Parts: sequence; C-alpha cells; structure tokens
Amino acid sequence: MTRDSAAHHRRHPLRWLLPALAVIGWIVIAGALGPLFGKTMDVQKNDNSSFLPNNVESTKVQNLDKNFTSVQSTPAIVVYVRDSGLTAGDRAKIQSDLPQMASHFGGGQLTGPPIGPVFSPDGKAAQVVLEFATTDPKTLKPAIPWVRHLATDRPGLSAHVTGPAGILADLINAFGGISGVLLYVTGGIVLVILVLVYRSPILPVVVLGSAVFALTLANGLVYLLAKHDVITLNGQSNGILDVLVLGAATDYALLLVSRYREELRRYRDRFDAMRAALRAAAEPIAASGITVIIGLLCLLTSDLKSNRSLGPVGAIGIACSMLAMLTVLPSILALLGRAAFLPFRPHFESHPAEQHGVWSRVARWVGHRHRPIWIVTTLVLAGLAGGIVQLNANGIPEDQSFTKNVDSKVGMGVLSEHFPAGAGSPVEVIFQADHLQAVLAAVRGIPGVAQAAPFTGQQAGPGAQAGPPKVAGGLALVDATLNEAPDSPASYRTVRAMRAAVHAIPGARALVGGFTATNLDVQDTAKRDRDVIIPIVLVVVFVVLLVLLRSLVAPLVLVATVVLSFFATLGVSGYVFHNLFRFAGADSAFPLFAFVFLVALGVDYNIFLMSRVREEVSARGHRAGILAGLTVTGGVITSAGVVLAATFAALTVIPLVFLAEVAFAVAFGVLLDTLVVRSLLVPAVLIDIGRPAWWPGKNWRAAP
Repeated sequence: MTRDSAAHHRRHPLRWLLPALAVIGWIVIAGALGPLFGKTMDVQKNDNSSFLPNNVESTKVQNLDKNFTSVQSTPAIVVYVRDSGLTAGDRAKIQSDLPQMASHFGGGQLTGPPIGPVFSPDGKAAQVVLEFATTDPKTLKPAIPWVRHLATDRPGLSAHVTGPAGILADLINAFGGISGVLLYVTGGIVLVILVLVYRSPILPVVVLGSAVFALTLANGLVYLLAKHDVITLNGQSNGILDVLVLGAATDYALLLVSRYREELRRYRDRFDAMRAALRAAAEPIAASGITVIIGLLCLLTSDLKSNRSLGPVGAIGIACSMLAMLTVLPSILALLGRAAFLPFRPHFESHPAEQHGVWSRVARWVGHRHRPIWIVTTLVLAGLAGGIVQLNANGIPEDQSFTKNVDSKVGMGVLSEHFPAGAGSPVEVIFQADHLQAVLAAVRGIPGVAQAAPFTGQQAGPGAQAGPPKVAGGLALVDATLNEAPDSPASYRTVRAMRAAVHAIPGARALVGGFTATNLDVQDTAKRDRDVIIPIVLVVVFVVLLVLLRSLVAPLVLVATVVLSFFATLGVSGYVFHNLFRFAGADSAFPLFAFVFLVALGVDYNIFLMSRVREEVSARGHRAGILAGLTVTGGVITSAGVVLAATFAALTVIPLVFLAEVAFAVAFGVLLDTLVVRSLLVPAVLIDIGRPAWWPGKNWRAAP
C-alpha cells in the first residue's frame, strides 16, 4: 500500500531545522572529544597482575612483596648467544654492556645494578637480569628497545631481551597498531563493502562518517573514564572497542537505510519517509543494542578486571553506535533525501527489487522444504560442534602468544635451550620466617623445581645466596627457579604442587606468587568467570527476546539456535586452531569472549528478522509472514553480517594469538548466524512449529 503524503504541502517550512541542529551538535561533540581519540593507549594497563582481584593468592604475595622491596619491579632478561660458543671478545662485550646499562638507567630506574652475567653450562649463552623499578608499561616501552640495540652491537653475537619486561614491551608494540593500522584497515573494509552494497558514491561516505562520529564519542568517553580510574582499559579491550563500534554502527545503519529506501517508495516527502523508517527501525535497533549492552555488562560479574572492563567499554561503544545511528544518520539522510541513493534513487510508488531477488527464491525454497532444511542444518551444526574436543582453552604460553616472531618470543626459546627455562621469573613463596627450613625442603622436593634459595635482599647472580635470609615483619621469602618456561602448562602444574606442599606445613601460612602463579591465577579466574557469566547472558538474551516478541516459544527457539551456532563455531575453531593455524592453545577467556560476542551479536540478526516477521505475520498470517520477513530482510541482514565479520577479522592485523582467535571465531560465527541460522534454520523451524510459536502472544491466533 502506498502512502502519498498529500499533506506535505502544509508541513512547516523549517522541518529541516531539527536534523540540521542534530548534525551540528554531533560536529561539536566530535570536535571536543576528537583530541582524546588517540590518547587511549596512555591509559591502558596490559600486565596480568593488574587484572586479578585482591583475594587471589598471587595478588596477596604481590602486596606482601612490599615488605621485602621498596618498589614493585619488572625483570628483563638479556640473553646473549653464539651457536659456536661465546668467544673471549663476546665475554668482554657482555661485561662492557653492564656499566652502560647501569649508567643509562641511573636515577632509580633499576632496583640495583644489572645481575650477572651468568654463563650457560654449554658455553654458548649468557644472561643478564635487569630489575626495572616499575610496572608501568609507558616506562618500559622506550627502555627495552634501547637495551636491544646495545646488546646486539657485535657481529655474530645474537642478543634478545625477554622475561616479563621484554614480553610486556612487545605487547605494547603489538597494541600500537590499534590507533593506526587497525582503524585504517577496518574503515577501508567497511567502506569497500558499503560501496558494493549500495553502488553509490554518497551513501557509503554518509554511513561511515556517522560511524566515525560514534567511534569518536566512544573513545573519548572511555579515555576519560580510564584516566580517572573508573574503568580499567587494556589493549585488547581498546582494539575490540574500535571494531565493535564500526561493525555495530554499520549494522544499525544498514537496517535504517534499508527501511528508509522502502518508505521513500511509499511517501513522496523525504521527511515523512524518515519518520516512518525511524518508527519501524528504532525498535529492532534498540532491542538489538540493549541486548548487546546488557550482555556485555554481565561481564561486570567477572573477577578478572580485564574482562570486567570490557563490559562497560563495549557497552559504551554499542550505546554510542545506537545513538549515532538513531540521530545523526537519519538527520543526514533526511536532509539529503533521495539524492543519498544516487544513482539508484528509490522513486515514489516504484516497485521494490526485494520481491523478485535472490532472497525471494530462498524464502520459497524454505517454505517448500522447511522440515528437511531444519533437520539437516541442525545435524550439520551438531557435527561441527564435535571439534570442541580439540579446543585447548587452558591458556597460551607468553612466548607463543604472538602470531609473529617478536624478540621476546625468540629470546624465551634461546633461554629455555641453554638455561633452566624459569630463570629470571622465579616463583615466590612468602611464609612465617621460623618455618624457613620446612618450606625450603618442601619447595626443593617438588619435581620441576631447578633450585630454591631464601631472599637475602642483596644483589647476586641468579640462584646465588649472599648473606642471611631477609626477615621483614616476621615473614621470609624463598625464590624458586623452575625447569620449565614460566608460563607453560608444566610450570602451572609445578606451582599447584608447590602450593599444596607449602600449604600443608602447619603454622607456615605460606603463599605462592610471582609471574607464573599470577598467570595461573588469571587462567583459573577466567574459567570461573566463564562458568558464571555464560548462564547469566543466556537469561538476559531470553528475557529481551521475550519482551520484544511477546511470546514464549519463539524466544526459546531463537536462544536454542544461537547456542547451537555458538557450539558449532567453537568446534570449527578447535579444528582450525589445532590443525590449520597450529596455535599453542587458546586463552581460558576465549570461550567467554566468543560466547558474549556471538550470542549477543548473533541474536541481533534474529532480532532484525523476527521484528519484521512479527510485523508481517500480523498482516499476512504465520507462514506467509515468515517468508515475507525473510525476503525483505535477507539482503540487509546478510550485508550487516558480512560487515561485522569483516570488521572483527581486521583484528588480525594485531599480531596476537588471542585476538586472532577471537577475530576468527566472531567472523565465522557471525557468517554462520546470518547465512545459515537466520536464513535457513530459524524460519524453517518456526514454519514447522506453526502458530504455537507465537504463544501466548496475539500472533499465535493468526492465520496459518
């Protein structure tokens, strides 16, 4: 039915004023917050110890460390190696580096002079330990490259900087791509897809420009909140924020633009068409955004501050995306009118192309073969889920957490080849000082411990003991060097065994911490978060669908299909990570991140579909309404899924395994949701269920 706006001549001549003011307002906001856009790296915290709650064992040890050292430190391990054996000149070079390091880092940047050199038993390597008197990444960022340049200044002698400080510096460099390459790649991908979708020189620029408004607002707000310690921001949250805003904003834009094009065929006046489009699109966009926001805010129940911070960071991004797409984008489109769609302008009373396109054929096929389609699709998804057995989500060793050979990764390999792998990152045991001998005996008796010695408070080579043990506040400290790499599964097993042994000593009140224990506690806490948050998110999604669809059965079906899609995505991820990419494993937080994004974002497309289906069912009946909704929304939802998948895939420009895994899982899962679950499984199941799918809402009495 067409709606010629016969009354448009009586419209107030200043009806363009409100859209113009909205655009001006956004320009002012962008101008005010724009300078903060590139400053988010200044407020990031990327060390694991800042993520843990105060009640875990490694955090308690970190707090008690203040009794033994006046400042928190981060060790860097400089490892020199010559495969044919260190020469006299090499040894002289290494010795000459020490005073240069001490001089360059004077003024309290180190806790003391460089420790070492300690030469390997095979005579091919040497290590020097620098204890930086800080845990601040901004201080370590320039320090580590200087050490690397100094240490490598001899032909034939290789040198690498590894250990916690070297790894942290490489992480900072990896996240440096967020403010530059990532944004350019993501923006370029979105622009190319929009050009292909719209075949217009104007619309892609309008949509992407509106998304940039949202991105500027989101980054500015996040920077201010992180600067004032309201939230904790890390590199991965910052990167996810950018792709999430660009992806979600473009998705909402595609839905609004599609509906605006429809209404321009029904209304002669562009402002009337935009009002109708906003009335129709606002509910699914709001429902979608609120679902994602609430799902992300469920992360506030996380014990890990990094996960907890992603909740409000992501929620701010989605809220800014919704706000921009419901204010500035419709304002610009209303001002431009049909000219925005050049050269394919939708004319008043023209015939919609969707009714005879590919999605009309898909809808007819689903209508004729609905039962075989949903049965086969379900079996295929269930089969794909079998790959979960290959998904090793028990943590990624730090030296394997990069997708390319960064210096700290190479150095860790050299260190483990020539020295005990845990050298430079000792496990710390703090206990009542009068139980020193019992604790020492227990620690030394643990398989996997290379050596253990009391902390004396004096500078000495690794493993050496100089002077009596230091006692502070009735407490003593033992440093234990492990045989395995400090972030390997074997070292985690050793720490668990060590904790069990020293906890069993009566009266010792021993606590085990340090770099390895911190990483272990991060993994254990991530598993706890996964078990708690996933059920909460499912309940939230179900409640939102319940309110939106005003029925009980359809939301249950939608939640079940999204969960099945999630497990299928995890299964494919298991196959791909293990057999194709050869990753060392997946972070314990990976299933939680994948679930939150896939369920919250995946249900978006079902919301887009089902909100239109509910509208069509009321007018056409159950079966015809489902097929009509699929026909009309097929193109726009598929385009939205491709955009979101592509934006998350852009995370792979950051050379971190964790983000590469999240990028693959979300990209694959979103495409699975849009192309299979939303297009085939959901409509086929609902057609087979029939009108009871809408029970107890009014549509369950609709025509069949």
